[in-house]
Amino acid sequence: MPQLAFDIGFFTELPKLQPPVRKGVLDAWEKFNRLTLDQLFKDPGLKLESLTNAKDKQIRTIRIDQFWRGVVLAPDSGDTFVLLRVMQHDKAIDWAKKQKSSINAVTRAVEIRDAATLDEITPAYERVAETSPKQRLFAKFSDGGLKTLGIDDETLRQARSLVDQDQLDVFAPLLPQDQREVLQYLAAGCTVEEVWQDIVAPALQASTQPVDTQDYETAIHHSRARIALVTASEELRDILEKPFAAWRVFLHPSQRKVAYRASYSGPAQVTGGPGTGKTVVALHRVKHLLGHLRDGDRILLTTYTNALVNALRSGLESLVDDPELRERVDISTVDGFASRVVAEAPGAVALRPLMHNEEESRWGKAAKATGFTGSAQFLAQEYRHVILAQDIRTLAKYEAADRRGRGSRLTAAQRPLVWETVQRFTAGLAEDGARTWLRTCAEAARLLEEKGPQYRHVVVDEAQDLHPAQWRLLRAAVPARPDDLFIAGDPHQRIYDSKVSLKSLGIKVSGRSVKLRKNYRSTQEILRWSTALLVGRPIAELEDENRNDTLLGYRSALHGDGPAVHAAATEESELDALVTRIRAWMDAGVGAGEIGVSTRFNKTCTKTVAHLKAAGIPAAPLRAADKAGEVTTVRVGTMHSFKGLEFRCVAVIGVNEDALPFPKAVTPPDVDAKQHETDMLSERCLLFVACTRARDSLYVSWSGAPSAFLSEAGV
Repeated sequence: MPQLAFDIGFFTELPKLQPPVRKGVLDAWEKFNRLTLDQLFKDPGLKLESLTNAKDKQIRTIRIDQFWRGVVLAPDSGDTFVLLRVMQHDKAIDWAKKQKSSINAVTRAVEIRDAATLDEITPAYERVAETSPKQRLFAKFSDGGLKTLGIDDETLRQARSLVDQDQLDVFAPLLPQDQREVLQYLAAGCTVEEVWQDIVAPALQASTQPVDTQDYETAIHHSRARIALVTASEELRDILEKPFAAWRVFLHPSQRKVAYRASYSGPAQVTGGPGTGKTVVALHRVKHLLGHLRDGDRILLTTYTNALVNALRSGLESLVDDPELRERVDISTVDGFASRVVAEAPGAVALRPLMHNEEESRWGKAAKATGFTGSAQFLAQEYRHVILAQDIRTLAKYEAADRRGRGSRLTAAQRPLVWETVQRFTAGLAEDGARTWLRTCAEAARLLEEKGPQYRHVVVDEAQDLHPAQWRLLRAAVPARPDDLFIAGDPHQRIYDSKVSLKSLGIKVSGRSVKLRKNYRSTQEILRWSTALLVGRPIAELEDENRNDTLLGYRSALHGDGPAVHAAATEESELDALVTRIRAWMDAGVGAGEIGVSTRFNKTCTKTVAHLKAAGIPAAPLRAADKAGEVTTVRVGTMHSFKGLEFRCVAVIGVNEDALPFPKAVTPPDVDAKQHETDMLSERCLLFVACTRARDSLYVSWSGAPSAFLSEAGV
């Protein structure tokens, strides 16, 4: 029976299609399900047409409506067709004629290349390479080595004509998908062995049979990283109605290998830059674990903020249909879990969490009472980074504590007075029925260590921002056995200053750690611009803070326009320019709910919502919109609240010298030089996180003088 599958290239363009065009796609899919092969080719409404002067006779077009056509791969054998693109009539014909399909002889996947354009530009690049003083980009790799990774003769010729990364960026969108990825990995500095492990090995696990480069039916089923086989009209209708999330139906082979591995012998970790699919992998891991739970077993799925909890809950609902299974997963922030553990303890007394702006004044009062002359900021950081981080409960242990990483000196003679001040601070909290969040986590960890674990599995998202006290709680929440902890995070998105060494806490992921390098959210142009904010900055790993992580090989398969920047004289004119930008996006077919506006401060968020509403643009604060389930308004939130979220279009506003870095968020170097460097890096990471929320379009603006971070990144 014929069926119409969908290429990821169609899904990436889907948000640009208007509802009547999406309806035409659904109608076409239903015809493929209803008609025989002979009827499909004869159907006058579908018009499954071959093209004259086409590079590949297997690539045809179908009618979507009077003005739009779909480009399909229509193999000579088999019943499965693949919708590659939906475009306006003339553009579809022109694009289809240039494309050529093939089956990768190594990865077994169907690939599409822009053969006409490659044929046109390759000779010119070969002539340039002959006279260039630069070494060829892939000179150190042999033909044989490249072919073992799936590079065919045509792509090999093109690869040999390249002398630098900029030229590869020109060729990349035109090349066959798996081969493009191989070349991008190698150009980024990866070895042949690393590329084999990430791209080839997962594909080979699917089958041990020899590759038949003419068997498209089998190859399509081997291409699940890029081709979706939709089996029900309800499933397709849901995808078409929610196009922004449509790409989530795909798991790259390297992701699937991590998410659905039968079992890990201990804690496992997946890291990667923004948009690499860490959260999606974590959700699929939960789905896998749910299929193997015994009676009474439960799973804790946890993250850092309430906004991310809502996103995880929604994601799990889309993956796991059975509500009874979903009920066996507790989804909570780590702080929320800690509060529940403490509240359920025998004789528990309700304690209110200490507000951040209250903490500094309490430290000041405690210091005044004991005669400590240091700053309240020093005391708060000493409590967080030494006492709570190392779970110190006595003066003797504090006197012997390791203070490496602290840039402020503290003599042995000074430590008893600091300890007395800490005791005064915590006693004052107890008297007033209050507790810091981290103290709650430390108390919850102690209770679980006495009581015993509550879960069979713990899955952690956004792990980079968790404090050692929170990690001790999670370690105590699950028994140390296979598949106990599954951890997803990115050190480059660490914005809450919680540097930690998992190894030092007994969470050893060595040999069970995977790094994802391919971004599935943002365009390469947005990615390159955003990563420039962090280039050359040391970023500590999650597993071991003494080793640095890297964005080596981090790249996107998507291409589009680069970020737009705007300098305004005043805040009011900056907001006027924002209105113009959002209207342009909406006029281009972007829904209001697909647009996010991010800024450093809550007060700017309030002004922005009011300004947008006054201009007739539906807008709401991020948290209020999410709580109400509102998806038809532009959402406005702080950079911190945007963490882990994504939008088709993002405006990052107010990026001026007074906001980033924000002086109050940065420890003065004379108080603690090392903490000053850490705080500055957190501020950089904050801007990096905000910018990488964008998928198709990024707009960055400021009034007055721009942030120094922008000029350092070449803006």
